[in-house]
Amino acid sequence: MSTMTENGTTTSATADQADVDQLTQRLSDLEKAQAVQAATHAGSEATQAATLSGAQATQAAAHAGTWATMAAGAIALVVGMFLGVTITKR
Repeated sequence: MSTMTENGTTTSATADQADVDQLTQRLSDLEKAQAVQAATHAGSEATQAATLSGAQATQAAAHAGTWATMAAGAIALVVGMFLGVTITKR
């Protein structure tokens, strides 16, 4: 079966169906690619958030360790001063 177009050419129904099938396949491929891209983007954002969280935890631990060391040093200094004064008085 063929049909006449406005410019005088004829087309067949099977050719039109093939074009529709090809267009449907291309649309399906595009939807899949878009879904993969969205999943990749979501994964990269999750990775970035985990990395930032780990960096912040590491920094917090470093600060806590630094302050603990400084506090222990200050306490040792004060105790040492009192011991020094006590020992020199004897």
